[in-house]
Amino acid sequence: MADSTDASLSRKVKDTTAGFVGGAVQVLIGQPFDLVKVRLQTGQFSSPLEAFRKTLAAEGPLAFYKGTASPLFGVGVCVSVQFYAFHEARRAILASSSSSQLSLPQFYLAGAVAGIANSPVAGPVEQLRILLQTQRHDNKLYSGPTDAVRKIYAAEGLRGIFRGQYVTLLREAQAYGLWFLTFEYLMQKLQSRGVKRDDIPAWQVAGCGALAGEVLWLGSYPLDVIKSKVQSDGFGKDRVFKGALDAARKTYAAGGLAGFWRGLVPTLLRATPCSAGTFMSVELTMRLLG
Repeated sequence: MADSTDASLSRKVKDTTAGFVGGAVQVLIGQPFDLVKVRLQTGQFSSPLEAFRKTLAAEGPLAFYKGTASPLFGVGVCVSVQFYAFHEARRAILASSSSSQLSLPQFYLAGAVAGIANSPVAGPVEQLRILLQTQRHDNKLYSGPTDAVRKIYAAEGLRGIFRGQYVTLLREAQAYGLWFLTFEYLMQKLQSRGVKRDDIPAWQVAGCGALAGEVLWLGSYPLDVIKSKVQSDGFGKDRVFKGALDAARKTYAAGGLAGFWRGLVPTLLRATPCSAGTFMSVELTMRLLG
């Protein structure tokens, strides 16, 4: 594993490259699960099985990769930003302390910084994906990501492109604070047995990543539900929610606390392979790049 205090340009490029590879792997693994999650969150179906069965019957298997083009690149960029920001934050924290290793709260802080840095990219990318995933095949408003951007900008300007940005920022900070904290904690536990980080087998790295993914969603899911509702909302006269707080109030009124956990099962099923694949890809890429 690279020196955690190395702040050279080549190190930063490697951090960014490894993150992009991890993000692309994450999208390819998780997109079908994500479509089911979003359709459940936005009330189109009552169960994961119903969402899967009816989507397959009505739209075919390729429907599960609806909206993949924008996140394939966008999530690659997002994850590269996450890992770059995480390592930058870690270097900054270490430079201001006498320790050679971050404490667990400091790992959370570095992860939260990564999430905040990522939120300006994640917000628009996720809104495009959600809008494309939730539109029905027999009533399409958008023909693709470019068409969606054009129509949203025409209707609402930049405000529409960055709709739901405040709740996105909160979700990103909490989610990635927990994500990096959990992964690094588990990796430290493996290293405490006398194994060097670069010698930890890929399957164990993937296991640490899988558990980190579960913690990420369990700790941030209600914020994600609110974000999905805001970003899947209509524009102008078709608008249902005044903002994130209004979406939260209406979600609670309609379904109580359970409403904030709608779609959790497919999300956790998705998180296991996606997070495992992301961290394993990043770690192996880092080892390859040196």
